[in-house]
Amino acid sequence: MDNIFSHSELEALSFAKVGNNVKIDRSCRFYNPTRISIGNNVRIDAFSVLSAGVGGIYLGSFIHLSAYVCILGAGKVEVGDFASLSVRVTVFSSNDDYSGEFMANPTIDSKFTHVDSGPVTIGRHAVIGAGSVILPNIQIGEGGAVGALSFVNKNIEPFTIVGGIPAAMIKERSRKLLEVEKEFQQNKIQS
Repeated sequence: MDNIFSHSELEALSFAKVGNNVKIDRSCRFYNPTRISIGNNVRIDAFSVLSAGVGGIYLGSFIHLSAYVCILGAGKVEVGDFASLSVRVTVFSSNDDYSGEFMANPTIDSKFTHVDSGPVTIGRHAVIGAGSVILPNIQIGEGGAVGALSFVNKNIEPFTIVGGIPAAMIKERSRKLLEVEKEFQQNKIQS
């Protein structure tokens, strides 16, 4: 048995959009797929979960979501072209208040909770290392790189490498990948 959904099977799942050459493992789970848009040349590996809230989830093209990636919450989540999320990355576009001033979890009526929801933008060519967690209201700039097991609770500047708990700047990232992208795009045109 093939472990990858066929294109017709993906269309039957009622995504808002599904591009060409999309490879998604059958073990993945999608909640509110009508709010999920998937570009071209996207691969989503085993046991990933995408749960789109009112803001939706928008995956660009040439994106890889590794095994056990979880994207969930009410806020809008955008993942730019050529981005990569490694094993067990979790992106929250909503987060409960843990202060003790409110109750926390989705089984409780909203008048007793305080949930922070907001957009998460992961820029083009961003790389998110294994086991990292990204909170709501975060922008990871183009070419941003997050080291493994990092906790991202503030914006990441373009072409910056960060890591740690909480994530802090380590150094600048090379922009040569933009030249490599141009060569890649030129090769695609010639093919």
